[in-house]
Amino acid sequence: MTAYIIRRLFAVVPVMAVVALFVFFLLRFAPGDPAAIIAGDDATTEAIEAVRVKLGLDRPVVEQFAVWVWGLAHGDLGVSIFSNLAVTRLIAQRLEPTLALTLSTLFVAVALAIPLGVVAAWKARKLVDRLAMGFAVLGFAMPVFVLAYVLIYFFAVRWQLLPVQGYSPIAEGFWPFVQSLILPSVALGVTYMALIARITRASMLEVLQQDYIRTANAKGLATDRVLLLHALKNAAVPIVTVIGIGIALLISGVVITETVFNIPGLGRLTVDAVLKRDYPIVQGLILVFAAVKVVINLMIDISYAFLDPRIRY
Repeated sequence: MTAYIIRRLFAVVPVMAVVALFVFFLLRFAPGDPAAIIAGDDATTEAIEAVRVKLGLDRPVVEQFAVWVWGLAHGDLGVSIFSNLAVTRLIAQRLEPTLALTLSTLFVAVALAIPLGVVAAWKARKLVDRLAMGFAVLGFAMPVFVLAYVLIYFFAVRWQLLPVQGYSPIAEGFWPFVQSLILPSVALGVTYMALIARITRASMLEVLQQDYIRTANAKGLATDRVLLLHALKNAAVPIVTVIGIGIALLISGVVITETVFNIPGLGRLTVDAVLKRDYPIVQGLILVFAAVKVVINLMIDISYAFLDPRIRY
């Protein structure tokens, strides 16, 4: 196990190197010039060029990349072109809202999707199963922003039960904090929940047909005990996998959700940085998102050894 973890950790280095290389050069060759944005619409060519020299954008791209990589090696993600603040500081300031939204979405999705998938498999081809899978198909097909606006209209505008937009830090009170997360968590979690429910149902259906499940039922064990202790445990590997893979959905969904609900998190920071062509922020955020996904995939692989004793590393 230790040797496997060490090998995977070393494998992270080339992956992150490719991500850094791709992101840096893709942004540099994308349309748009941050110097022109900073200088203003009425700026002359000389003024724009002066801004480019000040920002170091007049240097060769290879030299800019070398400077950026040298900073990365020392834990420096660079400095924002527009705010002149360290990217690490900006990310730290926006981390709490995104982390709170991600964790609350995970909780809502997993807590509801797994029981829904288990019940659908237990009542396969019956009304409960059809309703559950119909909800899963609808949830997976509906765009996040559409569901977000529907929830805002009913629960915030029409019934005035929850705030329309914004984020309340937990330091300002637990209940306002929870209220500000309910609608965005549900909007973002429905798609994720639909994916987990479908995989849970498929995995449980396969396990419920095994001989040891029939033996457990023949012994007169309680249904909940058979489903949870025998079937769900052995069906957990693909479920855990899809939960981890779904983090990628959360990362992309957070950008949209935070924009719709005006949450000042990493998603909003990403959108603002892209619109302004603030290269250091975009590069730093993509590296952070990529690192999170790599770590989650590593955790999933390690969890296989505990869920399936047949796996050896």
